[in-house]
Amino acid sequence: MSFGCQENSPLGNRLKGAGMEANELLRVQHEVTSERDPEKRRAAIDQAYVEDLRFLDSEADVIGRQAFSDRLQQILDGAPPDFVIEEDGPAYVGPDTAAQPWRFGPPGNPVIRGMDVLTLREGRVSVVRGLVAS
Repeated sequence: MSFGCQENSPLGNRLKGAGMEANELLRVQHEVTSERDPEKRRAAIDQAYVEDLRFLDSEADVIGRQAFSDRLQQILDGAPPDFVIEEDGPAYVGPDTAAQPWRFGPPGNPVIRGMDVLTLREGRVSVVRGLVAS
């Protein structure tokens, strides 16, 4: 998966303009959380997330794009290399909120399920809440 925001890349084309629709931001969120290369991930984060982004999960509460990328790297580095994040049901969208259930583990064999809930501001993600099924 590539996050190079060159003119001819699919993600680069989607990120042009002032803001994105909720469903598009959910797709970018999925790609960002799946990307193991920190430089590629950070390029997408810079385009789709506000500078003062807040990320919360059961183990962290961080502010800023780099802190978000670092937290994702920590999660991905702590997982076996064959683990992937897959969508696990329909997306939910509202005027300033979007949510996507997910599963994490070997393809088709999740070991954990959860949901990302995004707060949106001016066509970008301002808050990501990572929820884990209990």
